[in-house]
Amino acid sequence: MTRPPLWRRLEGSPWTIPALAALLVVVSWTLGWSGRDGAADLVMLAAAVVAGHRIALSAVRALLNRVVGIDLLVTVAAVGAVLVDNYWEAAAVTTLFAIGGALEAMTLARTRSALSELVDSAPDMAMVVREGVETEVPAHEVRPDEVVIIKAGGIVPVDGEVFGGRAAVNEASITGESIPVEKTEGDPVYAGTVLTGGHVRARAVSIGAETTLARIIRRVEDAQDAKARTQTFMERFSRWYTPGIVLMALVTGLVTRNVELALTLLVIGCPGALVISIPVALVAGIGRGARSGVLIKGGEHLERAATVDAVALDKTGTLTAGAPELTDVVPVTPGVDREEVLRAAALAEVGSEHPLAEPIVRRARQEGLLVGSPEGDFRPVVGHGIVARVEGRTIAVGKPELGEQAFPGTDATALRELVDELGSRGRTAMAVVRDGEPLGVVAVADTLRPESADVVEQLHRSGVKRVLMLTGDRESVARAVAAEVGDLEVHAGLLPEDKLAIIERLRAEGHRVAMVGDGVNDAPALASADIGIAMGAAGSGLAVETADVALMADRIDRVGDALGLARSTVRVMHQNIVIALVTVALLLAGVFAGGVTMSLGMLVHEASVLVVIVNAMRLLRHEPWGHR
Repeated sequence: MTRPPLWRRLEGSPWTIPALAALLVVVSWTLGWSGRDGAADLVMLAAAVVAGHRIALSAVRALLNRVVGIDLLVTVAAVGAVLVDNYWEAAAVTTLFAIGGALEAMTLARTRSALSELVDSAPDMAMVVREGVETEVPAHEVRPDEVVIIKAGGIVPVDGEVFGGRAAVNEASITGESIPVEKTEGDPVYAGTVLTGGHVRARAVSIGAETTLARIIRRVEDAQDAKARTQTFMERFSRWYTPGIVLMALVTGLVTRNVELALTLLVIGCPGALVISIPVALVAGIGRGARSGVLIKGGEHLERAATVDAVALDKTGTLTAGAPELTDVVPVTPGVDREEVLRAAALAEVGSEHPLAEPIVRRARQEGLLVGSPEGDFRPVVGHGIVARVEGRTIAVGKPELGEQAFPGTDATALRELVDELGSRGRTAMAVVRDGEPLGVVAVADTLRPESADVVEQLHRSGVKRVLMLTGDRESVARAVAAEVGDLEVHAGLLPEDKLAIIERLRAEGHRVAMVGDGVNDAPALASADIGIAMGAAGSGLAVETADVALMADRIDRVGDALGLARSTVRVMHQNIVIALVTVALLLAGVFAGGVTMSLGMLVHEASVLVVIVNAMRLLRHEPWGHR
C-alpha cells in the first residue's frame, strides 16, 4: 500500500497548525530581537491568524446552533488583543489553545486504542473450500455453512464451529484472556482470534456484521459515545457557565475601563478542562474494559455500576461451572474396588440420554475403563434410573429402590445411607447394583468454580454489603455450595419470578443491585436490577447487545473487574472536575489580584487540560483483580 503524499499527511495531522503557529511566534521573536519590530508584529499577527482561524470558524458554527462555547471566548479575546495592538497575547492565546486541542485529539485517539485494536484484529481475507478447491476470498464474502480453513498464525475470519483438526487459539481480542485455548471438533471459534499452533477446518456460522467481534466493536463504539449523567449535568452547567463568563468580563470591562482585563477574564474563564474531564475518563475506562473482555454499555451504566452495594449471583453457570462432573465413586462391598464400580456404572449409562450419564461415561473413558460403545439392552426407568443388560450381566444404576425392584431380595440399606449422606453434601448420588449385588455409589455435581470463594470475599472487601446466591436448586445443594464459597446469603428453590421479586425487594430497601447470570434464563432479574451482568457473553450475541455489562470470558472474577473499573473511572471523573474548577477559581482570583496575564492564564489553563488528560489515561493501566 502506497503512503499518501507528505502534504496530505500534514493536512490530516492535528499538530500541523499549532506547529506552524509556534514556528511563526519563534520567527517573530527573532525579528524583534534584531530590532525589526514592525515585521515582528506582522509575523505575530500571522501566527494568531494561522492558529485562530479554525477556532473562529468553530465559534461561528456553534453560534449558528445557539451555543456559546470555549471557541467563542478565545476568538473574542484574540480579536480584542489585536484591536488593542497586543499581537503577542493574541498569538499566544490562539497557539496555546491550538496546542491544547492537538493534545486532546491525540489523547482521545490513545484512549480509544482498545477500539482501534479490535478493528485492526478483524481479518481481511479468508481461505475457503469452493467446488473442492481452496480459494482465498474477502472475509465478508464468506457464505454461511461454507468450509473455512485456518492455519497456524492465521486470523479466524468468521464465527464458526470446528469440525476437523486441532489448534491452540489466542482469544484475547474477544475474551481478554491471554492464554491460548485448545480447540477441537465441536468447539466454537470467533472472528479476529489467532491460531498460535495447529490448524482447523471450521463451518462458517456468522459472518461480517453478525460476528461476535463486529458486535463488540459496535457495542464499544456506542458505549464510548453514550453520556453519563454527570457528563450531561456538566454540559448543562457549561451552557450557563460560558455566557456567565462573557457577562462577567463585559461588566468588568465597563466598570474598570480596562479592556485587557476583560479579555484576560474571557481567556481565564475557558472551561476547557471541565468540558474534557468526563468524556476522556469515560472513553479511557470503557476502552480499558473492552481490552479486558468487559463490555460496559455506556457512561450511565458505568456510573451506576460504581454505586453497586448488593450483588446477586445465579448459582448454575455462575458460581458453579454449569456442567456436572463425577465427584465420588464409593464401593460398599468388600472385594469391589473403585474402578469396578465406575466401569459397571458406565456400561449401563452409555445407553442413557440423561444429562447425568455423560460425566460418568466420560470419566470411565478417560481412565481407560470403557472403550467404544458396548452393545446391549438399555431400559430407562423414568424418575428412577436405568437397567441395562450388557456383556452378559444386568446392571441397575439410579435410586436404591431401582436395584431392589430389578433384583428382588437385594439389601440396599448401605446404598440408601450413602446416597442420603452424599445428597446432604449437594451431590446427586446413584446406586450401582450388578446381578443383585450392591457394588457402590457414584455421585455427580455441578462443581464450584475455583475462583468463586475469592470473588465473594473480594466483593465484601470492596464495599459490597450483601452478596446473594439465587438458585432454583433444592436447599441442601445450595447450602453445600454456600459452605464452600463463604459469606453468602442463600435463596434456593426459586422460580424466575421469585428471583425477580428478590431483586425488587433489595432495590426497595435502598440497595444498588447488580444481578449476575447467563443473560437468558435469568432475563427478568437481569432486566430489573440496576446493573445486569451477563457472563460468558462471547457465545451469546444477545447478551453482547442487551446486557448492561457483558463479560466475554466465562469467568466470575471479571465481575469484580467490572465493578472495580467502574469505581476507578468515576473516581477519576470526580478528580478531574475538582482539578478543572480549582484551576479556574485560582486563575480568576489571580487576575483580580493582579499578576496573571492573558498568555500566562492560557498556559496554566492548557496545563490543567493536560493534567486532566494524563489523570484519565491512568485508567488505561487499570489492573484487574486477577492480575494484582
